[in-house]
Amino acid sequence: MVRATLVTGTSLVLTGAVVAHAYFLKHQFYPTVVYLTKSSPSMAVIYIQAFVLVFLLGKLMRKVFFGQLRAAEMEHLIERSWYAVTETCLAFTVFRDDFSPRFVALFTLLLFLKCFHWLAEDRVDFMERSPNISWVFHFRVLSLMVLLAVLDFLFVNHACHSIITRGASVQLVFGFEYAILMTVVLTTFIKYTLHTIDLQSENPWDNKAVYMLYTELFTGFIKVLLYMAFMTIMIKVHTFPLFAIRPMYLAMRQFKKAVTDAIMSRRAIRNMNTLYPDATPEDLQATDNVCIICREEMVTGAKKLPCNHIFHSSCLRSWFQRQQTCPTCRMDVLRASQPNQTPAPAPAQAPAFPPGLFPFWGPFPGAPPPPPAPGASSSTHPNADSASAAPGAMPGFPFSMPPPFPSAPWLPMPPPPPFMSSMPPPPSTLSTMSEAELRELEQEGRRGLEARLQCLHNIHTLLDAAMLNIHHYLSTVATLSPPRSENHNDATTSQMTSLICA
Repeated sequence: MVRATLVTGTSLVLTGAVVAHAYFLKHQFYPTVVYLTKSSPSMAVIYIQAFVLVFLLGKLMRKVFFGQLRAAEMEHLIERSWYAVTETCLAFTVFRDDFSPRFVALFTLLLFLKCFHWLAEDRVDFMERSPNISWVFHFRVLSLMVLLAVLDFLFVNHACHSIITRGASVQLVFGFEYAILMTVVLTTFIKYTLHTIDLQSENPWDNKAVYMLYTELFTGFIKVLLYMAFMTIMIKVHTFPLFAIRPMYLAMRQFKKAVTDAIMSRRAIRNMNTLYPDATPEDLQATDNVCIICREEMVTGAKKLPCNHIFHSSCLRSWFQRQQTCPTCRMDVLRASQPNQTPAPAPAQAPAFPPGLFPFWGPFPGAPPPPPAPGASSSTHPNADSASAAPGAMPGFPFSMPPPFPSAPWLPMPPPPPFMSSMPPPPSTLSTMSEAELRELEQEGRRGLEARLQCLHNIHTLLDAAMLNIHHYLSTVATLSPPRSENHNDATTSQMTSLICA
């Protein structure tokens, strides 16, 4: 506040000194004005004074229409103002032939009105997060939007009249900029209307997010059309407008985002209505039954996402208009929801083999060792018991040989391969065949394909049986060890005794 007062006082003193010096030199009004316009230092001081007056007018209008600005609004205003000043400097380089005090004044007025358009947009967005809106707020916002709309319309009308009467000039830029500002006022007014209807209703308005999304889509489309028309006209009548590249890119990106949001939100809402189950009372009791979107208790009308998080259906519908993720874990609901996906069957257990033997087969459940023969003595060697108990044991072999093939009555015999069946040879051309013959040929081919698939299935069954047989064979090998000869042990013992005695 002190700095603003100091700058204002200094500019007033300098302007008064410059005007007084020019008047004392010329002693008449018209020569004084001519001297001031021809003197560069005098014009610099007058420009500074004009900027100070615009700043004071802006502070006055801010007090009238907004009161105290919030920190976020001030931050957005400063950030956008720097970009606007940069674009204005680029415009000065494009229209350097038209540079004059009037040109500077028009650009300053344009920047001044842009600031109030930005502040009005931020203040209307604040309505969605503020529970209490007073009548003063409504009066300020409505009066400001009416004033901005009238000024934008007047400047667009003036630019069109100037272009029609005098031809293409710098007024083309001003007319285009004020047309863009008119779309901003239109968007702000629609959002204000939607927020006001939502505040007046007792229950949350479910369709507000839908209208908000399509409002941004419509106004974004208008902005893209205006920018394309402006770029085309400027390239034809003047030169390439460098200062319009950034805002045109931002407008196109915003329009693309609005289109993507509209498509994705419709898909997410359709999935929510058709795929997501309703939360049962048991689900609500098992978890915290408070919707984190609206912070209210969920009794009925709740949906369960694929990640098992539960929310109100209306809250999810509004959330999916903005982003298609879970509000809690940020899971992409569009990727998680696949209606045609069926659960895969549990894979069958494959036999376990020594490492490197059959690396592509999984483990099978272990087979129990063969039971001992009835009446066998416990003092006999376990290997001999196993050999005598196993059917089909061979003399001198420590274990029984596996059967050549498992006798499984549930395994059907595979049919003969399709290519071995007596099929007629295919015709050389299909153009001479009738419709009935073509249908018969198609059915024959389908039957052959089904037979091939059945054959492959039977082969797979036989391979599983073979691997099970190998598993029994290896489990038997693992439970048995080769017998050692008693005579060999006695001979070894006698040799060791003779060596010790010697």
